[in-house]
Amino acid sequence: MNQEKIGKFIKRLRKEKNITQKELANKLNISRQAISQWEVGKAMPDSLTMSKMCNIFNININELLNCEIKEEKRKHMKKNFIFALIV
Repeated sequence: MNQEKIGKFIKRLRKEKNITQKELANKLNISRQAISQWEVGKAMPDSLTMSKMCNIFNININELLNCEIKEEKRKHMKKNFIFALIV
C-alpha cells in the first residue's frame, strides 16, 4: 500500500467532486489538516473514515486502495457529474 499514491488519488477524487479539503473534512468530521496529511502521503485515514470517504466518492475500498476506478464506472460518474451541472 503506497500512502503517497493513495493520497494523490484522494486529492484527484476530491477535485473531481469539486470540493475543498475543508468541505471534505466537514463531511468526515475530521480536521482539514488531516485531509492535507493524506493528500501528501504523510498519513492515512483509518478504516472507518476510508469507508465514509468511499461513500462520498461513490467507490469501494478496493478502488481506493488500488487507486483505480473501473473505466465503465468512471464514464458513468462523469456523465452524472455533467448532468448535475446542467440541472
